[in-house]
Amino acid sequence: MRTLITLLSFLLLTGTALAEPTEIVVHVLSKGSKFIGTSMGGALVTLEDAMTGELLAHGYTEGGTGDTHLIMEDRHTTHTPVSTEDAAQFKAVLDLERPVLLRVTAQGPMTDADGNEASSTMWVVPGHHVTGGDAWRLELPGLVIQLLAPANRARTSPGTVRIETSLVMGCGCPVVPDSLWDAKDYEITATVLKGDKTIAQKDLAWTGEGTRYAADLEVAEPGTYRIRAVAYHPASGNTGLDRSTFTVP
Repeated sequence: MRTLITLLSFLLLTGTALAEPTEIVVHVLSKGSKFIGTSMGGALVTLEDAMTGELLAHGYTEGGTGDTHLIMEDRHTTHTPVSTEDAAQFKAVLDLERPVLLRVTAQGPMTDADGNEASSTMWVVPGHHVTGGDAWRLELPGLVIQLLAPANRARTSPGTVRIETSLVMGCGCPVVPDSLWDAKDYEITATVLKGDKTIAQKDLAWTGEGTRYAADLEVAEPGTYRIRAVAYHPASGNTGLDRSTFTVP
């Protein structure tokens, strides 16, 4: 006890502050859908001192995509929490000695090579946890479209080339007909280029299998072709893009 009193007296006299554990919980919501969690490789979350750039913590969101009814169907205000206990999150405990202007950045989803990024800043005070309600919630824009065929850098014979993609929301939720994310509300196209010249632009139609969309392309001339697949939701501006190349010998 005498040692503790002596230590506290020394800290008071010198102005040295004791670090206080401060818990920060971060949820990353995919724009227009649910939380980004384990099924999509999570979102990479970094916490840094916005004034100095010092990295304080980083890691991935883990857990489920959350309660569909609560997130997508219930009427709620911006102050109504939509996260549940199973909703994906990243949790960090920072040992803070002073108030910090904290910047939280999220990138992802990690299954998407061209994942997006969002960030925000807020003052965090030692011992004042950011855990209530939805805690620190970021929203990541973007759709996840992936070119499945032809395989990137594939060599194919002249004739009919099948262009096929998959399309899901950032949380992994399927974009298919007659669902919460109805295919009719999305524009899914593939632009084919040879050099800087556009050879064709195709609307991709649902194949009837899972989240796959496809169209056939007739290619006669040899050369290297580039494909740019784009998914677009006009009502929100949400967009995703993927690219690949193939060669006709």
